[in-house]
Amino acid sequence: MLEQKDLTGLQKNKSIEDVSRLLELARIAHEKYLMRNNSEDLNCAVDYYIRAIKKNPSIPETYYRLASLLWENGQISLESAIEQCKTAVNIDPKNQNAHIYTGYFLQLASKFDEAEKELKNAINLNPFSAARPRLILATLLYEKINSAKPSFIEFVKMVYYACSGCLTVLWDFPSIKMLYKNITDDSKVLWYSACGTFFEKCNKKSLAVKTYDDAAEKTGRNEFFYHKIGDICVKENAPEIALDAYRKVLESHPYDRNALLKTATIIQTYFVSEIDTAIDCYNKLLEIEPKNDKVYYELGHLYLQRSNYLSAVNAFNLALEQDEENPFYHNSLAFALVQLDQYDDAIEHYQKAININPDPIWTAIVCQALGSVYLEIKENPEAAIVLYQTASVLNPESEDCHIAMGDLFFSQEDYESAIKAYCDAIKINPENARAYGKCGMALWENDFLEEAIVAYNKAINLDPEYAIAYNNLGVIYLDGIGNVKEAARLFEKSIKINPLYTLANFNMARAYQAMGDLTDAAEYFQKSLDLNKTSHELDEEDIITRLHKLFEV
Repeated sequence: MLEQKDLTGLQKNKSIEDVSRLLELARIAHEKYLMRNNSEDLNCAVDYYIRAIKKNPSIPETYYRLASLLWENGQISLESAIEQCKTAVNIDPKNQNAHIYTGYFLQLASKFDEAEKELKNAINLNPFSAARPRLILATLLYEKINSAKPSFIEFVKMVYYACSGCLTVLWDFPSIKMLYKNITDDSKVLWYSACGTFFEKCNKKSLAVKTYDDAAEKTGRNEFFYHKIGDICVKENAPEIALDAYRKVLESHPYDRNALLKTATIIQTYFVSEIDTAIDCYNKLLEIEPKNDKVYYELGHLYLQRSNYLSAVNAFNLALEQDEENPFYHNSLAFALVQLDQYDDAIEHYQKAININPDPIWTAIVCQALGSVYLEIKENPEAAIVLYQTASVLNPESEDCHIAMGDLFFSQEDYESAIKAYCDAIKINPENARAYGKCGMALWENDFLEEAIVAYNKAINLDPEYAIAYNNLGVIYLDGIGNVKEAARLFEKSIKINPLYTLANFNMARAYQAMGDLTDAAEYFQKSLDLNKTSHELDEEDIITRLHKLFEV
C-alpha cells in the first residue's frame, strides 16, 4: 500500500512537470508570435495551451491567453473570448492578468462599465505593477468620453490613469521584459536588413539573397525577409526562386496581401500551368478586400484561361458592380459572354466600352471585335463595315482594320473593294506578308493574274515560311497559266513547310494528275483524304471521286 502511494505521488509530480513544460513552451511561442506575427508561432502556442488545459483545467493562464490567440486568429467570437477570460477569473479571482484580459475584451465589446470594473480589480490586486491595466483603462475612458456626452470627471480619471500608467511602467517587469525582447529582436532585423541592403547597392544580389535567407531563419521574420528575396529575384529574372520566396511568406502569413498579389502575378506571367494557384491567391485577396474590382477583373481573365466562362462572367460582373464606368471591364465581360453565345448582351457591353472610349487605339480594337460579332454571328455586314471604318478612323495606323474590311468585301465577292482595303493595309505596313497574300487572292479572283503573282511573290519574300502563299501561287500556275512543273514545285514547298496542309496535298495530287503521274497523284489524293478527316477543308466526296477516276478505263 505504501509503494502504491509513492507511485501516485510520482505520477502527480510528473503531471505537474508536464504542464509546466507545456506552459513554458506556450509562453515562448506566444512571445514569438507577438514579436514576429508568425502564424507558425501562433499555431504552436495554441496547441501547447490546449494540451495544458487537457492535462490541468484549473490553470487560469491557459484560458485567457488561449482566448486572446483564438480571437485574434478569427477562430472564436468576442463573446466566447469574454467567457473564456471570465472562466480564468472564476478559477483565480486574484490573478491580475485574468482581470486585464477580461477588461480588454469587454472594452472591445463596448461594455465599458463592466470593463472598467475588471480593470480596476486588476489595479487593486497590485497597484505598483499595474501599468498595463492603467493604460488600458485610460484608453477605455477615452472611448467612453467619445461615445457619450463628455464628462469632466471621466476626463480627469482618464488623465490620471494615463499618467500613472506611464509612471508605473518603469517597474512593471512583464512590460519591461517584452520591451527588451522587442528591442533585441528589432536590432537583429535591422542589422541583417542593413547588410542585405549594402550588398544590393554593391550589385551583389546573390550575397543579399543569402543574407536575407539567413536572417529569415535566425529572426523568424519570414514575411519581411522573404519579401525582399522575392523582390530581388523578380528584378533579376529568376521567377522560380521569387515564387518560392513569396510562398514561404504565405506559409507563415496566408493572407499577406502583397505576397498573394505577387504570387498570382508571377504565376500568370511565367507558370500558366499553375493557374489554379493564382485563382486561390485572388480568392484569398477577396476575403481581405471584398470590394476590390481589380482583383475580380484579374480573376475573370484567369477563369477565361481555364475556359470557365460562366465564372469569368460572374467575376467581370462583380468588377463592374464596383466600377460601372470601366471600359476594360465591359470589354472583358463582352468577350466572356460571346464564349457563352450570349451575343445580344455581349454587343451591349462592347458598345458601352466603345462609348466610354478611354483610348482611341484600344477602342479601335474593341470596334473590330464588335464588327466580327456583327459579321460572323449576326450576319450584318453593313454594321460590321461601319465598325471597321470607325476603327480605322480611331487608329489610322491599324493595318488590321483594313485587312478586316478587305476580308468582309472578299466574302461579299466585292473584289475591287477588297483589293483597295488590302492595299491600304500594305501602305501602312509594307512588310505585312499576310496583307500581300490576301491581296494576291483578291487579284486572282478578279482575273489580275500577273498582279496576283507579284503579290504572292512579295508575300513569300517577306515570309519564306508562308505555306498558304506557296499553295495559292501554285494554283495560279496550275489553273491560270498552265505551268504544271512550277505549280508542283510550289506545292512541294508548301507541304514541306506544313505537311498537314490538306489543300496543298490535294493540289499536288492535281498537279501530278496533270503530268500523267497517276501513282503519285493517287498517293497525294489519299493523303488529302486522310488529312481532311481532321481539317474538313474539302468535300470528301470530291476527293474520293477524283481518286477513283484516276484508274477508270
